[in-house]
Amino acid sequence: MTEKDLDTLFDEAFENANRIPQESVPQDMQLVLYGLYKQATSGKINPIASNNNLDLRNAFKLNAWMQVKHLTIDQAKEEYIAIINQLLKERNL
Repeated sequence: MTEKDLDTLFDEAFENANRIPQESVPQDMQLVLYGLYKQATSGKINPIASNNNLDLRNAFKLNAWMQVKHLTIDQAKEEYIAIINQLLKERNL
């Protein structure tokens, strides 16, 4: 898969994610998707910069991102695409 193809598929998956009712996605899966999205779009995590005004919600989000920091940007995009496509399929969207 070429870089452009992956970027296009990732952008389409991000757009399609908006079609999935948020309440139908368990919170742990939402956090996984958040972490993958951040890794796919930002790459390296900077926990010091991300640590400003850390509340519980942001702590969970930061943790989700740290769980996937070992993935390359392309790997994160591929996993994000796969999960979104599976969620769409499960919901017949």
